[in-house]
Amino acid sequence: MTTPTPPTSPLVLGAMMFGTTIDEDTSFALLDRFVERGGVWIDTADCYSFWASETGQGGDSERVLGRWLAARPGVRDRVRIATKLGAEPLWAGSWPDRRAGLSRRAVLEAFSGSLERLGVDAVDLLWLHQEDRTTPIEETVEALAELTGGGLTARVGASNHPAWRIERARAHARHLGATPIDALQLNATYLRVRPGTRPPGVEHRFGVYSDEQRDYAETHGLEVWAYTPLLGGAYDNPEKDIPEVYEHPGTSRRLAELDAVAAELGATRGQTVLAWHVAHGVRPMLGGSKVAQLDAAMDAVRISLTAEQLSRLDQPA
Repeated sequence: MTTPTPPTSPLVLGAMMFGTTIDEDTSFALLDRFVERGGVWIDTADCYSFWASETGQGGDSERVLGRWLAARPGVRDRVRIATKLGAEPLWAGSWPDRRAGLSRRAVLEAFSGSLERLGVDAVDLLWLHQEDRTTPIEETVEALAELTGGGLTARVGASNHPAWRIERARAHARHLGATPIDALQLNATYLRVRPGTRPPGVEHRFGVYSDEQRDYAETHGLEVWAYTPLLGGAYDNPEKDIPEVYEHPGTSRRLAELDAVAAELGATRGQTVLAWHVAHGVRPMLGGSKVAQLDAAMDAVRISLTAEQLSRLDQPA
């Protein structure tokens, strides 16, 4: 008797700290459990995690994933790999002033390194990690066109970019007859920051999912991935404070409605936030370090909100 295959999950497993603060055995356990429960998308980057590595540069996360893929024959057919480039420090301690950027040479060299570390011939999605104003976006798009045209990546996406540069990039890709950017990766959670502020850890000016980016994505059918959706556990862990940038009257109303809907669902605040993302067609990303955290998140993205609950969460009284 064969074990039934679980339905695929919209959750993305973030591998940012694999190989640095999350050791290889734990990383493998998380990856195995993710696949066992129907997980598909795994997200990494060439710069992960330079700030926690012994060398001051990235690559550890991709190397761990490469070793996991090599140790699990056949698993490559069950998962999709996404990696990012453009934010790797040129040398230890040089970030953010000196980073690889998105010139044609930088894109092609960085991507070649990622394939080598991952031990794969191609990836399923390649992200531009953060914008590079020193390089014309058209040059970057032309480099991406070489990769998609050569079958080295099936899709391309952009993280931490303003909507206008995404539109400019997509227009140039269409002009070339190339694969356009079809996904955005941004910081997004249920609570909203005060205008003019950014959450801790988001250094990018356009890193927080804005109403304009949301409108652009919905209008043009771009997929959205949400990083740090759980505020590092602050929704449910009493030992962690919700960051000060979320302190305003709107937060009290949103938390009250979140608590009410969570109680109705028999779920935690964090699980309800993940379910809310999925209800809006957003892929939440989990960067947890424990299998129990992963299981809770995998349960959460299968929770169905009613139209009434979704409306209350969107527009709290």
